[in-house]
Parts: sequence; structure tokens; C-alpha cells
Amino acid sequence: MIERVTPANLEELLPLIREYQQFYRVTDIDDDRNRRFFAQFARSSERGVQHLYRVDSQPAGFSTLYFGFSSAAAEPVAVLNDLYVSADFRRRGIATELIRHASAYIKNRGYTRLNWLTQKSNSRAQRLYDSLGARKTEWFFYSLE
Repeated sequence: MIERVTPANLEELLPLIREYQQFYRVTDIDDDRNRRFFAQFARSSERGVQHLYRVDSQPAGFSTLYFGFSSAAAEPVAVLNDLYVSADFRRRGIATELIRHASAYIKNRGYTRLNWLTQKSNSRAQRLYDSLGARKTEWFFYSLE
């Protein structure tokens, strides 16, 4: 079952956020900072939204969508910024369901495209994305701190 993250279920999401950050080897995980940051999506959907996937009422995975725009297309687009399924629940189709849910969610709200990034080394995720008909782009992702 997929549900929107709200103030009522935010605390159930936070352990999954921690797992996600550990998966990506974040060194300074701070549960209080996570609570403050992700609470913005539980309260308002202007910047983005999160969805929680449950298996038998147990939190199993989540997605985070950020809302933005494409200047080239002059259209609203969404970014699937986070997609995570806890190790105990992998290989059950949960990630596929979360992506399909995200795609339907944004289309119902007038967004024209769902974009996302993945690590070059994450071949398992790439196989999933390829199987869904997602198109790899020729763009490079840059970061400046």
C-alpha cells in the first residue's frame, strides 16, 4: 500500500531515511535534522511530496518527489529525488510500484516529465529503470559546493 507522508506518519518514515542515507554512505546522519527537513513535505506539497510504501502495515520503502520546471520545454517537471526500499523488502516489485505511482501522481497534477539520477555503479537500479522504459540521457550531472 502506498500513502502520502503526513505529520501523522512522518516518524515511521525517518528510520527508512536513515537507512537510505547509510546506503549512500552519508557520514553525518542527524535524525533531528532529518525530522525538520522532511517535515516540510509532510506539511506542504508546493516543493515536493513523499510517499511511503507499507507491507502488512510495516514501512518498507519510500519515494521523494521535488517539483520544478524545465526552461527548455517551458513545462513543469518533477524529480524523483529519492527512491528506497529497505533490504528486507527488496525484489518484491516495490520500487516499480513507487515509480509508477510517482509517474501517475505527477501526471494528474499537470507535470510533463519525471526525471531522476542514479549512481553509475547501481546496475540493479539501472536494470529496473530500463525495464520500465525510462530513457537514459546524455546529460552529465555537476555539483558545486
